Amino acid sequence: MNELKFIIDLVEEKLAKGNLRWLANFNEIRRDFRVEDVEFPIYASGGLQEKGFFLSRIYSALVVPRYKVHLLLYTSPEINKDLVRKAILALKRKFGGDDWIFLLLVQGQPLSKAQKESIEAVEDRNVGISAYGLGAKETITSNNVLGRGLSKQLKLNEAKYEKFDAPNYLKSFTATFVLGIGLLVFIGFSGAPQAIQPLTLAIMLVFAIILGQVIYKSRYHMSLTVDSKGFTLREGKKITERKWSSYSGVSIYISPKLETFLRLKGKDETFDLPISRTGMPRRETYSMVKQILKSQQATG
Repeated sequence: MNELKFIIDLVEEKLAKGNLRWLANFNEIRRDFRVEDVEFPIYASGGLQEKGFFLSRIYSALVVPRYKVHLLLYTSPEINKDLVRKAILALKRKFGGDDWIFLLLVQGQPLSKAQKESIEAVEDRNVGISAYGLGAKETITSNNVLGRGLSKQLKLNEAKYEKFDAPNYLKSFTATFVLGIGLLVFIGFSGAPQAIQPLTLAIMLVFAIILGQVIYKSRYHMSLTVDSKGFTLREGKKITERKWSSYSGVSIYISPKLETFLRLKGKDETFDLPISRTGMPRRETYSMVKQILKSQQATG
């Protein structure tokens, strides 16, 4: 199913970008990882140790447990309830007894009552399970800390991309600062020369930094939310929504300003989806969208 392929790519992207660092510091990702006779499309391993500043490393070395952490994704159009127990036993034999195991199960239809009960009944405190049924957009977790943590940190219904756009922020800041300095000069020449002094200039600088951020967010900041059905593009307060079904072709377009876009071609319109300004990975995004459009044409 196309949605399951989308989720595999989405989980890999979240891991690569460090979006799951609140669960663990995952530093190795593998595709098609086999444990006994169960194959997992995504496997990531890591630990709880910090890799940051000197003090963080000292705290991590002295206080944080040295558990190994494993995250595995299993997808299928339908997951047999017996697979949950089978997978847990296989993973416990594969990894250390004190290791933490996060098991993410995704199937292409709503979860059955038997599946829910088997997942909620998991008692091993070192195994956290989160199961997701695409049909009903619902999530079931094991009744422990790891399961609830996995469900909270990993949202599978959509992927959001955004990146700080320094040139446009600088434009907002500069305009605000220049207008502020102009106001101070006008006040100074109007009979209040004390308006221009280091303190007022510093206050105006702070004001320009804050107001520039507000203007940037409301007019220029761009974010892109993508799921298997379509996307939502936000540029400031402007919101554009489109469905993948409206398009039949895709290509990479480079603008005269050397910005990269994903050019979507449809019967009624051509739409340029910004990649570089939203921080989307070019190759992965192109492949994913091309596969989505190809799948829709095959089923249409």
